[in-house]
Amino acid sequence: GAELFRNRVATARDYDGTLALLAGLVQEAERQAGQRGSLGLAIPGCETADGTIKNANSTWLNGRPLRADLEARLDRPVRLANDANCFALSETRDGAAQGAGVVFGVIAGTGLGGGVVVNGRVLGGAHGVGGEWGHIPLPSPTPDEWTNAPDCYCGKRGCMETWCSGPALARDFLNGPFLNDPLRPQLPLGASASTAAATSPFNASQKGEADLRLRQPTAAEIAASDHPLAIAAMDRWLDRLARGLAVVVNILDPDVIVLGGGLSNIARLYDELPPL
Repeated sequence: GAELFRNRVATARDYDGTLALLAGLVQEAERQAGQRGSLGLAIPGCETADGTIKNANSTWLNGRPLRADLEARLDRPVRLANDANCFALSETRDGAAQGAGVVFGVIAGTGLGGGVVVNGRVLGGAHGVGGEWGHIPLPSPTPDEWTNAPDCYCGKRGCMETWCSGPALARDFLNGPFLNDPLRPQLPLGASASTAAATSPFNASQKGEADLRLRQPTAAEIAASDHPLAIAAMDRWLDRLARGLAVVVNILDPDVIVLGGGLSNIARLYDELPPL
């Protein structure tokens, strides 16, 4: 069928706001389509046996009965599935992995998700977390990575998601390099994230205002920059992503790895990641 409606909105940052946002999107889509539809929703995390959500990086969803609450608001059944599983299955059916036997789908953006499809069927696992490589520890961490491993919302430290998501790339650019990185002398001794931001190419000032407004760069801006610190951050990010995918390859031996999410638009991935 043809696509009838598409919209992109900012993510709500609390549970009630998320319910209202989703209900509003459904209502707008149905106005555009001119008919009432059935509902399927791809979400971060997964639904547990008791109907609550777990493992979502949108942490306000965890422990909440999302499906039941949406069904009550929208007065119809709702189907939920993990977003990375949906992505991997879609790519297997009619996308980049069409016809492949074993497929690993990666969503790299705000978080780092993964989905596995074997012979056309999602391999969700006994507890719905099959393919969730975002919460394996970063393989073979360097001494600096071990010492500076970021905290993860899951309660652990140094998960792949804390190193290889979009926010992780931006954080590494602003906070890095580590103390023994050869690029460190380009920043004042003891430079903080704010100092790194002040010396970065991504400062923004509003015309007519004297004060400098600092903003966090996007992953796409870092990837496109020729600033030495941006190049170094990208090199570290690609190396970490390659280490994680090497573990997946050794366990699954997939026919195809498909990359999705905002970071999949970075051209360097496709030239430099496979050799790593």
